[in-house]
Amino acid sequence: MASVRQWTGREAQALRRALRLSIRAFAEYLGVAARTVTKWEALGADTAPRPDKQAILDTALSRADADAKVRFELLLVQDGSVPLKAYYQSAPREWDYETWTDDLGRAAACLARQDFKFAASLVDRWLRRFDPHGLDTHGLYLHACSLVLLGDLQRDQGEIKGPLSARQTYRKAHQLFLDLAVPRRAAQVELSLAVVEEMSGRLQQAAKHYELLVDDRRLSPRDHARAQLWVGTALTKDGSTAYAVQVMDEATHRFEDLEEPADWSVAHQKLALAHRGAGDLSEALRYIDVALSTRATDSPMQRVRLDTAHAHILLSDKATAGSGVHLLAHAAETARDYGMSHQLASIEGIRHAFERTQ
Repeated sequence: MASVRQWTGREAQALRRALRLSIRAFAEYLGVAARTVTKWEALGADTAPRPDKQAILDTALSRADADAKVRFELLLVQDGSVPLKAYYQSAPREWDYETWTDDLGRAAACLARQDFKFAASLVDRWLRRFDPHGLDTHGLYLHACSLVLLGDLQRDQGEIKGPLSARQTYRKAHQLFLDLAVPRRAAQVELSLAVVEEMSGRLQQAAKHYELLVDDRRLSPRDHARAQLWVGTALTKDGSTAYAVQVMDEATHRFEDLEEPADWSVAHQKLALAHRGAGDLSEALRYIDVALSTRATDSPMQRVRLDTAHAHILLSDKATAGSGVHLLAHAAETARDYGMSHQLASIEGIRHAFERTQ
């Protein structure tokens, strides 16, 4: 609700709690006596402040930040002042949009460190809160952004097939961005869909989709370079290592020109695996050493990917296989701890392939 029609002691107490103030601090904030606030809260819904105090409370609510306003509404829902159904069917207000945007930023940060549970709670809160059919353009854009984050979460957890998968979530987001005429975001989702194709084993289709996006004008130069790098990763998995190395080397130079150290480091990791696939272990070790020494981020996901790539290379040489087995076990433990099922499946595949050669 955008305002309170009639303040009672119950709403006044909810506002104080939403602002996270003591009775004395709340009284000072409003410019009233502490005994007045105490009386409101003691009588609850059975008392109504005088008109001048009603206006003061209106002003205090209007000046509250977005998070405090959301807390205020939730407190009224919890004590029965506002029906839960009405709360979830209400149209969003400006402060809802502010809090929604902030929560998406928090969710992205949680996702970057693989805190899947909290990221999911932040995103799910808004996807459930408002029916997209009742949203305006701003709300639909935030709904689409929420779907992208949900898709990223599902992808990182390995949920890539089925009706509640990353693929389906990305498709919904893609259609919304097309309807909203936001071509850059639509193209970014197309890039994510190609990643899901690669993860699903459709390597040639993924490589073709990446290639279409390498010079797509809707995307940024960084996304162009990423698409080119991922062409190489799909081709490497499909056995076309010679061409893959050439493509990824070009992407690496793009990242260097763009001054993107994190992507540049990841590109060396991918190149290391490509050289391993081509049987050139000395080059593979050279590139993985660069990736290990220049990694710009240390998220659990990147640690698992880098350790897995390093272990895969070490397992290819009898002299270093023991170290590879140990490093692979460490990567598997991290993947298991953070719920990265796709990474864990990849690790298990490498381990089984190694055991078959022994």
